[in-house]
Amino acid sequence: MKQLKLFFAVALMAVSMSANAQETTDGKDYKPFPHMFIGVQGGGQTTFTNYDQLKLITPTASVYFGGWFTSVVGARLHVNGIWNKGGFEGFDADKNALDFKYNYKYVTTDVDLLLNLCTLFGKKDYYPVNVYLIGGVGLNYSWDNDDAYAHRDVMPLAWKDDRLNHNGRIGAMLDINLAKHWSLNLEVDANSLSDRYNSKIADKDDWSVTAQLGLTYKFGFKKVKREPAVQAVEPVYATRIDTTWYDDVSYKDVTADRDIKREIFFAIRESDVSSEQAQIAQVAEFLKGVKDAEIHITAYADKGTGTPELNMKYSKERAEKTKKALIDHGVDPKIIKSVEWKGDTVQPYADNDKNRVAIITGHGVYTDKEKVTTKKFRTKEVRYQVE
Repeated sequence: MKQLKLFFAVALMAVSMSANAQETTDGKDYKPFPHMFIGVQGGGQTTFTNYDQLKLITPTASVYFGGWFTSVVGARLHVNGIWNKGGFEGFDADKNALDFKYNYKYVTTDVDLLLNLCTLFGKKDYYPVNVYLIGGVGLNYSWDNDDAYAHRDVMPLAWKDDRLNHNGRIGAMLDINLAKHWSLNLEVDANSLSDRYNSKIADKDDWSVTAQLGLTYKFGFKKVKREPAVQAVEPVYATRIDTTWYDDVSYKDVTADRDIKREIFFAIRESDVSSEQAQIAQVAEFLKGVKDAEIHITAYADKGTGTPELNMKYSKERAEKTKKALIDHGVDPKIIKSVEWKGDTVQPYADNDKNRVAIITGHGVYTDKEKVTTKKFRTKEVRYQVE
C-alpha cells in the first residue's frame, strides 16, 4: 500500500496549500467552490492474473456522490461493479491441457480523496479542464463464483461462499467542464484487493484496473454577492504649469603637465635591465596620449666598488641599455632627448648600493575632460482634478 501512503502525504500538503488558494469567479454569479456532485460512469475492467488480460476484460459501471470542499481538495463515496472474469491455463490430474474462463460478480465501495492538480499547482481556482489524483480505501464484496468452484479439482483455492475483501485505490481523472452543472470525465483506477480474490494465491494482493467514461452533475453552489453599481460622478479638471530645475552636464577639454620618474636598479658590475621590465613598461604607458613629451636618462655607478674608469663604463652601458629597453617597448627614439652617464662622479643616493641605477625622467602635456554643470529648467503643463 505504498502508493496510498504517498498519495495521502501529497494530500496533506495540498490541504495546507489550498488554505492560501486565490478564489476567483471570473465574472460568474456563483462561486465554483465549494459544491456537491453526483455522477455515473461506464467502461471496462480487468483483473491481473497469469492469463491473457485481453480475454478477461469485462464491462463495469459506477455511481458516486461527493463534494469539493476547496478548489484543491474533495471527497466522494464511489460504488463500482458488477461483472468480473478470471482465467485458468494448465493441466488436470491426467495431464490434459486446460484453458477456461470463469465469471463472478463484485461490488466495490470506496471512500476516495480527490486532489485537483491544476488548481494545486496553478494560479487560479477554476480551470475548464482539470486533472484529479484519486486515492481511497474501502471494501469489495464478491459472490457467484460457481464457475471457478466447479473446477476446484485444478483450482483448490476457488472460493464458494461470498467474500469480503479490502480495497485500496489510486487513480487519476481527466475532467472537462461542459457547463455550470455538468462535466464529462475519463477515470482510470488501480485497485488493490486481497490475495485469492481471483481464486488463486500469489502471496501478494490481487490488482484490478478500471477505465470508465462518466458524467457528473454539480450542485450546491454559493451565489456571489455583488455590491450595486454606484453612479459615477464626472470629475472636474484644471491645468497648471510646473517648473522643474535640473543640472545640465557637459565636458570641456583642459590641458595639464604630467611628469614621471622611474629608477632602474642594477646588480654590481651588471647592466642588464631584464629584471626591471615593469618600470620600463610604466614609462611607455605614461607616454600614451601625452603631447610634447620628452624623456631623459641618466645612469650612475656606485663609488664603493670598482675604479672610476670601470664605473664610467658600467654607467654608460646602463644608460644605453635603458634607452634600448624603452625603444623595444615602443617609445619613439625622437622623444628621448638626452642619455647621460656619470660613472661614480655623482652619487644621487646616500645608500651606496642604490647608486647602481639609471634614472628615467619624463615630461609631457595631456588633455583631460573637465565636468561643467549648468543649472537649467523645463516646464510642463499638468492636468489635475479639482472636484
